[in-house]
Amino acid sequence: MKEKLEAFGRILKIMDELREKCPWDRKQTIESLRPMTIEETYELGDAILKNDMKEVKEELGDLLLHIVFYAKIGEEKGEFDIAGVINNLCEKLITRHPHIYGDVKVNNEEDVKQNWEKIKLKEGKKSVLQGVPVSLPALIKAYRIQDKAAQVKFEWENIEDVWKKVEEEIGELKETLPVGDKRKTEEEFGDLLFALVNYSRFLKVDPEAALERTNLKFMRRFKFIEERAEKENKKLDSMTLEEMDNIWNEAKRNGL
Repeated sequence: MKEKLEAFGRILKIMDELREKCPWDRKQTIESLRPMTIEETYELGDAILKNDMKEVKEELGDLLLHIVFYAKIGEEKGEFDIAGVINNLCEKLITRHPHIYGDVKVNNEEDVKQNWEKIKLKEGKKSVLQGVPVSLPALIKAYRIQDKAAQVKFEWENIEDVWKKVEEEIGELKETLPVGDKRKTEEEFGDLLFALVNYSRFLKVDPEAALERTNLKFMRRFKFIEERAEKENKKLDSMTLEEMDNIWNEAKRNGL
């Protein structure tokens, strides 16, 4: 514990020095840091998907820097400091874990999540969905919305019903295609994606991670096609789909 506290004290000291002496660090505001924080969060997500623990460690450090940076700016403005941030978090964790710090009994993870949402409503939240950030990417937002709604039992009872909903949405999307109503097609396509995200929850699959893994897989295999075309002095736009598909299948057989 002593080593951890000393390390935390060290980053706080460095931040004080940077804010005082470095022109770039001195110029930053919470607004200017925001896009960089989002970028760092995605970089951490990439490292987690790759299961690269060395990179995870580095990206966690970058995120910690941002947290310390925001707290330093808050302190300069007389709004809050890092101690206030941490103590506020501690109090929140204690309040929202009455099964650890109180006499509430829980049977499983779902009980914990349901209690969490109930406590947040008691704290003044007007909606179960209030904690879902507006700026979240749509796929992640859909997952979080459905997960939160499920905590108050607004939820399908079994996975078979969830899949029936997916099939229903596929049918409704198909019905719009002959009509040529782009707005209606977009709406039904969105409903289908939303239903698939819900199905992913029942499968206990993270839809964002699943889609990103598929993105990366596609990129590996497509790059293989590009490299083969270059070796054979061919241009992609002059190759037939069959030729490219054969190379794609070769990449697949090679485990790419």
